[in-house]
Amino acid sequence: MAALQKTLTHNTFAFRQPEMTKHLEVFEVDHPTTQEFKLHRLAELGWEHPAKLHFIPIDFTKESLVTALTSSSSYDSQAKSFFSWLGVIPYLTKDEVFTTMRSITKIASAGSTIVYDYFDTDVFIPEKSSPQMQKILEYLRKIGEPIITGFNPSNLAEELPSLGFSLQENLSSIDIEEHYFKGRTDGYHARENVHFACAIIE
Repeated sequence: MAALQKTLTHNTFAFRQPEMTKHLEVFEVDHPTTQEFKLHRLAELGWEHPAKLHFIPIDFTKESLVTALTSSSSYDSQAKSFFSWLGVIPYLTKDEVFTTMRSITKIASAGSTIVYDYFDTDVFIPEKSSPQMQKILEYLRKIGEPIITGFNPSNLAEELPSLGFSLQENLSSIDIEEHYFKGRTDGYHARENVHFACAIIE
């Protein structure tokens, strides 16, 4: 993989994996305001940017991922890429999600991978989600970051081909708990109604 888009919420990959970033071009794609804050904090900490780390500001509700990434001379659309899109989809409309995914197929070669998280549609039905989850949704609404989009896990395999992807893996919160949280003693657990999906550009 010659190009890597890191997650919007965890931009320390390039600093935590220095050996990998000697060989990978890493693109941190984020909302301009959030990215400005990150860059300010990095400057305050005195962290030196790895040479292959590139910061790409974008507002997914207004701008094109194609334009944003191809504006960087370091992005190679012919190379297989890995897109990590975490903590973003629930805050976008379904049309904005699909538009962005179609954009990825325009700038990444066949065989490139996207991993993303999403809420299932049950999260919006109080009878099907816990009181704790309802409190989280209410808190997010109060701070102006409401969860507005969910997907039916059973439909992903049918929806993704029209976007140019094939579904490779679709983990439920139970699967996520088993794979990534089992045996942890720090109190962290997989969040209910959250799923991880992995898809490949066809």
